Amino acid sequence: MVVVGSLAREEFTPGSDIDWTLVLDGMSRPQDEQLARDIRVALTSINKKQPGREGVFGTLVSSHDLIHRIGGETDTNANTTRRILLLLESVAIGRPDAHGRVLNNILYRYLEEDRGLWFGSNQSKVPRFLFNDVARYWRTMAVDFAYKQRTRPEGGFVLRNTKLRMSRKLLFLTGMLTCFDCHTRFTDQEERRDFYKQKPVEAVISRLRDVLAKPPLEILALSLVPYAQFDEAIKRLFTAYNDFVGMIADEVPLTNGRTKREHLDQLAVEDIENDPIASEAREISHQFRDGITELFLTKDTELGRLTLEYGVF
Repeated sequence: MVVVGSLAREEFTPGSDIDWTLVLDGMSRPQDEQLARDIRVALTSINKKQPGREGVFGTLVSSHDLIHRIGGETDTNANTTRRILLLLESVAIGRPDAHGRVLNNILYRYLEEDRGLWFGSNQSKVPRFLFNDVARYWRTMAVDFAYKQRTRPEGGFVLRNTKLRMSRKLLFLTGMLTCFDCHTRFTDQEERRDFYKQKPVEAVISRLRDVLAKPPLEILALSLVPYAQFDEAIKRLFTAYNDFVGMIADEVPLTNGRTKREHLDQLAVEDIENDPIASEAREISHQFRDGITELFLTKDTELGRLTLEYGVF
């Protein structure tokens, strides 16, 4: 059993659901479906919300699709979502064996087939295959936000929009920084070149697994430690994210009897502009955005240079 989402990110709040998957690595057995049903019953018995209605989570998933269907027509939105979230924010519940094997094999696909990483003339060593899939997922989330707005006219716009601007954007930053680690872990250019020309796939997988074992906020924090000159922007970024989680977790009822999360989830689109809670959420997202812009969209640092080189074009 593997969980993703706020529980895996260590940001679980009273209104959060539990996005889980039963990952099968190997032969499927008839009793596996019963195990999935048992998980659903167990979550219901402890009064925890089930995964969203799209059916991406809360089900059985075969490792075959996650590993072999990367790109092309068979790589559905659901498959891409499961694969990228498995990489960037998943935690195994119980035995980690299958979880670890699937992660290793997915990373092997991305790295072994990335000829430019090993033999390309570019001095920057960033796994483009992996990075492009992370970027594709980020854009897919943005497109799906518009799709959900059309198919869910009953509400939820502000809450989904706030999550897109905050936790979903954090996920993209985590994937980007994990890819950049392949380059920034070396300070000497000659040492970096000599390392990669040997094509040490297993060593790079091990390093990426070490990075991804940490929660997304910790990956972001560790990546920003060398940039003390941007202390104010870093403080603004993390303060905004702290305020976002605090808003989602706040259980004090408003005058309408709802929590802030419930209010944002049920607020009608036509009422957004004059609503103080929606304005608060928007201001938090702007602070987060401005911190990211100052830190990542500059030519004056290696982090900014890599972002402009790989994250834009």
